[in-house]
Amino acid sequence: MNHLPLIIKREYLTKVKNKSFIIMTILSPIIMIALISVVAYLSQLNNNKTRVISVLDESEMLKDVFKNTENTTYHILENMSLTDAKTIVKETSNYGLLHIEKFDDFDVLSEHIKFYSEESPSLSLISGLESKIEKKLTNLKLQQKGVDIEMIKDSKINVNLAQESFEGEKTSKIDSVVKLIFGGLAGYLLFMFIIIYGNMIMRSVIEEKTSRIIEVIISSVKPVQLMLGKIIGTSLAGITQFVIWLILGGVLMAIVSAIFGIDMVQSPQQDMMQQAMENPEVNMKVQDVLTAFYNLPIINLIVAFILFFISGYLLYSSLYAAIGAAVDNETDTQQFMLPILMPLILAVYIGVFTVIEDPHGTVSTVFSFIPFTSPVVMLMRIPFGVPLWQQLVSLLLLIATFMFTVWFAAKIYRVGILMYGKKPSYKELIKWIRY
Repeated sequence: MNHLPLIIKREYLTKVKNKSFIIMTILSPIIMIALISVVAYLSQLNNNKTRVISVLDESEMLKDVFKNTENTTYHILENMSLTDAKTIVKETSNYGLLHIEKFDDFDVLSEHIKFYSEESPSLSLISGLESKIEKKLTNLKLQQKGVDIEMIKDSKINVNLAQESFEGEKTSKIDSVVKLIFGGLAGYLLFMFIIIYGNMIMRSVIEEKTSRIIEVIISSVKPVQLMLGKIIGTSLAGITQFVIWLILGGVLMAIVSAIFGIDMVQSPQQDMMQQAMENPEVNMKVQDVLTAFYNLPIINLIVAFILFFISGYLLYSSLYAAIGAAVDNETDTQQFMLPILMPLILAVYIGVFTVIEDPHGTVSTVFSFIPFTSPVVMLMRIPFGVPLWQQLVSLLLLIATFMFTVWFAAKIYRVGILMYGKKPSYKELIKWIRY
């Protein structure tokens, strides 16, 4: 008799009714939104802070460089000594004093500029001041040498290589970035899902084994059915938890924004981005990003993501279940975890450092066919245009490996689930497989 549906239902209900599962499902998005709210609030306070910087320009060459912005006000000091300027800045509690000494040589002048402050100034502020002064001094030096600055600006040429396949399909650098983002998110999501819920399956097996409940269940259920039931049931519970996190997180973000007036997506660069959007060139790049998104093989991505995600997760989950059956506590799992985690970590590194540079190279292609790395690597390659036959071959190899792994894991599960008080070695695991 097939007891698989009953085992899946039991495993699912056991997980979702567990107090710790319910508490973490509710608390996790609350804690996350609270942290995001605190960061957004602090960023908002930082953005609203206006810095007053006094400037003592003895050279009188750089006064027109310092223009007031929304968060920075420049106070130009004239006809006074450095000592008096420091006294004024301290009395008025200004953010700092920028002192520019008087030299006719621009190279010497650049080495005699100092910023005085009570506290260490921010890196972005110093970098901004350096950039403004460097640009102005460079232009002054060019003019001193008789160079026409406007002629240099008019002579500047921007090159943006057009990219097109031999079949006439046009692409761009932005297309590659968008493809990389989608592929990276898909691979990383699978990696995290395997780590989080694979461990949940392993702990579930260990708990039932140590409580001896498994001795009653195994008398009427085949080990392979019990193992698959635990994997599928726990996976469904994980999907349920993930969906609740998304819904609850969205609701909490809306509530926090409405009640406290905190912009959850605000960042220190928000005003800069808004100003940049008014630039026609920036608007054109935004349009290029949208075009690149619409040019993605969306249907292929969705179907491939579902198939590779499920197959890859089931493959690793069966190994986690086998480890849980082979040991009596989580401490003993460490010796068996490394062989499982290594292919996953290798897949992420291959995806990040190889697929980015050459998605159709030998290394990327080979590892997209190896079942233990293909779920991550292939998902990162597909946005760059992988032939359908390669996707099908990779998926078939992955499914075949999963079926073999289930048989392999069920052998260990069948013996290990009833073994107590003994820490197995790799040699003993091989014996269990031969039974």
